[in-house]
Amino acid sequence: MSRVILVSNRVMDLRRAAQAGGVAVALAHVARTRPSLWFGWSGEVKPAAEAGSVNQAGRVLTVPLSPEEHEGYYLGYANSVLWPVFHNRLDVAQFEAGHFERYIGVNRRLAALLQPFIRPDDVVWVHDYHLIPLAVELRRLGVLNRIGFYLHIPFPPWQTFVAIPEHAHLARCLAAYDLVGLQTMADVSNLIDYLVNGVFGNVTPDGRVRLFDRLLTVASFPIGIDSTDFTRAARDVALVQGRGMRRIIGVDRLDYTKGLPQKFKAFGQFLETNPQYRRQVVLTQIAPPTRENVGAYADIRRQLETLGGSINGRFGELDWVPIHYIHRAAPRRRLTAIYRSSSIALVTPLRDGMNLVAKEYVASQDPEDPGVLILSRFAGAVEELVDALIVNPYDIYATAEVIRTALEMSLDERRARNRALMAVIARNDLAAWCDSFLRALSRGSGENDPTTWTQPESIRRAMDRLSQAVRGAPPQKPHGHEAKAAPTSTHSY
Repeated sequence: MSRVILVSNRVMDLRRAAQAGGVAVALAHVARTRPSLWFGWSGEVKPAAEAGSVNQAGRVLTVPLSPEEHEGYYLGYANSVLWPVFHNRLDVAQFEAGHFERYIGVNRRLAALLQPFIRPDDVVWVHDYHLIPLAVELRRLGVLNRIGFYLHIPFPPWQTFVAIPEHAHLARCLAAYDLVGLQTMADVSNLIDYLVNGVFGNVTPDGRVRLFDRLLTVASFPIGIDSTDFTRAARDVALVQGRGMRRIIGVDRLDYTKGLPQKFKAFGQFLETNPQYRRQVVLTQIAPPTRENVGAYADIRRQLETLGGSINGRFGELDWVPIHYIHRAAPRRRLTAIYRSSSIALVTPLRDGMNLVAKEYVASQDPEDPGVLILSRFAGAVEELVDALIVNPYDIYATAEVIRTALEMSLDERRARNRALMAVIARNDLAAWCDSFLRALSRGSGENDPTTWTQPESIRRAMDRLSQAVRGAPPQKPHGHEAKAAPTSTHSY
């Protein structure tokens, strides 16, 4: 089995990663179950003079960023340009900030630090939007290994992506990979549309994309969870406010892509139109902070706190607070008990690559008395979790009505939906995601593999004739009949 070199923006201790959630859990699973190294940013920001070395602790390799790199690469280009554009939010993207060179520079430095650790038979698996240029920088250093890229966030419609001034440069960076994996078939369609319409790539008969003299495979690999981590959850009655009280749970990072204001408004509308459920239902929203140095995040926090206060002030009583808003992270082990104790999970992102909270909630349920998943049609998970109650989070009134439907759903229907959802989650789990991507990356060798490249016969003959002409020797006539070469055209990108 080839060793896997995992590369991600953030790297953490394998024991801590298992409790962190999200991408960290997935990569820690790969690192623990396969021969591997895990390389990336340690999360530390240090002076530039101290940021140039690699710290190795077992299979984990980390490097710090300098303050300038953190500002330009991480907060700047990655999270103020790429993140909003990939989530279809051109209105908050800061194209004029001038951080692109820093973004390329950090990827170049990371490639130079990683390259000495790569063995000839390793496969390299790069994760997420922070590191799109990493493969092209490794290729410049002579790395011939198979390199795959996985995008954990959604890929936008091609007309949105071309708004990035450097989009063609990013396309060249993607072409340096052998395999690009995305969460959903919709993302695959968006990326191929962009490669064909935005930078004049061509789809070959076998489904790959010929782009900048490379052949690129683009495919969907929906990320899963280790459902056994959640099926052992116990119901914690102490988490429920008052006898007979039912909880609606939301767990989302405080981000403008998560639809949190829309969620609060829908719950407020539900209380307005269903007064019989007042004092019977609470909405608990856990929203840990993220990227607080980016202005758009401070705006969403103020908006959410204002909405929560308004709804609580309008409907609340001395012994009943409708919305519990918690602006900090909850331990992952505690979350499983919260999920199991909640009658509904309200998952309403405006755009999301997958949304693993939806899968975690379903896996945590008691199959004899399960809760109901309400899921946004704009979450990547909707392609798999078709037995959830699907909503348009922009439609506040319809979402409020679906909340009532979920609360009144019969036990038989809840059980049937839970069985169908769990079958999908168990089949497409974390191990299946990892195995399917690495199999596709390993079998993708062929004419696009640098180690097997050979010079086409027509080019070889032309080079022979040119070499002989330079030496003054008459060129040899080709054997047989040689077709005239068709005129060629070139594109500059």
